[in-house]
Amino acid sequence: MAIQDFYPENLAYCFGCGRLNEHGHHFRTEWDGDETVTVFTPEPWHIALPGFVYGGVIASLVDCHSTGTAAAAAYRAAGREPGSEPAFRFVTGSLHVDYLKPTQLGGSLTVRGRVKEMKGRKVVVESTVYAEGVATARGEVVAVQVPEGFGGGV
Repeated sequence: MAIQDFYPENLAYCFGCGRLNEHGHHFRTEWDGDETVTVFTPEPWHIALPGFVYGGVIASLVDCHSTGTAAAAAYRAAGREPGSEPAFRFVTGSLHVDYLKPTQLGGSLTVRGRVKEMKGRKVVVESTVYAEGVATARGEVVAVQVPEGFGGGV
């Protein structure tokens, strides 16, 4: 299961990765060894220019994949199973994306992430977006753990 499947209900509405947002992208992040992976297939309307993915979608992928990676890493570091209480959920404190080359529409994108640093309530994650095995974007997110009681309702 993806880490997003374990987000508490009141914190599962994110447009990028929230399982309860009926209009969202539903990005899903899972472990693959010491890295995390998300696979997403952009739709034709995720267009920037004919044939290419809109950069905002790519930034969303980096953002949500990285905060998901932070949550997964927090559970792993604590020796706990995802979904155990108290829940680990992270939001973006900082997002930086470098677009390495245009990302073509028409296939799945794979995002791979790795934790660069964990310190207190902060996790720094580097994520790279690949299209057909070619790196097209790389980003770094400073993810901040939300306090208990955050996100009281929708």
